[in-house]
Amino acid sequence: MSRPFIRNHQYNLIKNQVLHLQRACNNGADPKVIEAVQHSAQSKILESFTELDESQKNLIEGLEPLRKSEEFQKYLQSLEPFLEEFSTTTNKQIMKLFPKVKKLKVPDLNAIDFQKISYLGWVDIGTNKMFIVYHLDGKLVGVAGRYTPSNKGICFLCNGITDVALFSAITKSKPANASPDYYKAIGHYICTDSHECNKRISNVSTLEKFIQDVLY
Repeated sequence: MSRPFIRNHQYNLIKNQVLHLQRACNNGADPKVIEAVQHSAQSKILESFTELDESQKNLIEGLEPLRKSEEFQKYLQSLEPFLEEFSTTTNKQIMKLFPKVKKLKVPDLNAIDFQKISYLGWVDIGTNKMFIVYHLDGKLVGVAGRYTPSNKGICFLCNGITDVALFSAITKSKPANASPDYYKAIGHYICTDSHECNKRISNVSTLEKFIQDVLY
């Protein structure tokens, strides 16, 4: 039996593509159209993985013959045992990521389903700060920034239209010969509810680029 290998954002992408194909089938589209949608969905799913062994590829490619709603549901359920957890994270590990933050309020980790998050995010309303914890290149990293609530907008992580806030973080890198008081902030609009954001995020490239820009 294959080990867990499907990350949360990949599973979200799979669900999105399954929904596209299911709609085409339910709307009675021409068989050639359905075949084209199926081929596109399968390609996008496979492209989201950098490496798959034969058994993993066979499992993912189980989408091909599906046409009925119950078949799509069974396909998604068949993938659930292979969801990869966000690596074990403890309060102590998180607190080490933010040594300058006094009395850091860490979320209740026991209440989080680590199979269903791509990143750990939370807001400290008292200090108007947002925190993001992520595994980047095998290393646990953290980014803290100012949290400024806004109106509805598009989240730069999940592309969902929802309640967002401007998350602004100061970069650690400085140009050569920079003055002692030099700083540069990078800001993006992000979901105010990281739980909902994690339900939608289907690509982590923008998240990783943002973290790299802030930390390095």
